[in-house]
Amino acid sequence: MRFETIASGSSGNCIYIGSETTHLLVDVGISRKRTAGALKDLDLSLQDIDGILITHEHSDHIGGLSMIAKQTQMPIYATRGTIAAIRKSPAGESIDPERFVPIRADEKQTIKDLTINPMSISHDAAEPVGYRILYGSRKAVVCTDLGCFTDYTVECLKNTDVLLLEANHDINMLQVGPYPYPLKQRILGDRGHLSNLASGKLLSQVLNSHMRAIFLGHLSQENNLPELAYETVRFELLERDCGYLPEDLPIRIAPRKEPSVCIDF
Repeated sequence: MRFETIASGSSGNCIYIGSETTHLLVDVGISRKRTAGALKDLDLSLQDIDGILITHEHSDHIGGLSMIAKQTQMPIYATRGTIAAIRKSPAGESIDPERFVPIRADEKQTIKDLTINPMSISHDAAEPVGYRILYGSRKAVVCTDLGCFTDYTVECLKNTDVLLLEANHDINMLQVGPYPYPLKQRILGDRGHLSNLASGKLLSQVLNSHMRAIFLGHLSQENNLPELAYETVRFELLERDCGYLPEDLPIRIAPRKEPSVCIDF
């Protein structure tokens, strides 16, 4: 199984997850050209992709969808609420409705040799989800764009081999920064984005001995720094005495505008 973040942040999100025979994208919030270029570096093309999994309808997650849909035939998987929101948006007007495959949280979907298990997340979108993707006993999870987490979230993230987890903002940077007050409140709310501190708290509850990679993703360009996200999460893990030393954990920052290291597991 292979995992690579192609882009991660408010300027665009796209993730590749695949096996030897099945190739998926989670979100296509960047251009077709950039997506195709990143796939080429993996010795793949857009024609090799077996499906696109959409987390929600915000533009940084579907910005490249209409152009990619024009030039390919792969199905597009999303919840019914997300599909309806996409079809009402400019990005979805030109997409054949037959291309969409409705999914539901906690109902498994098989795509060739991969099992897709969507999970509910709390975000200000129509019907957003994260994705748990399984190949045999191996498990990768994409969990970003959530304002809070619950015991349900913790259970969904347990026993994961590769995890992309949101660490969107530093609370102090956001509070003293230039964003208007309503936007600050939206980001800090239960349907906003996960802070560095909350990310570390959540991560401390789902660590296991077989984690191959932990990517901290969807970092805010205005309200966070890669070093600050990493150190805040690291300190939170130390403070919570989670049974693992942060320096022994494979924690990385998912780059904003270029692909991450590709993880084979």
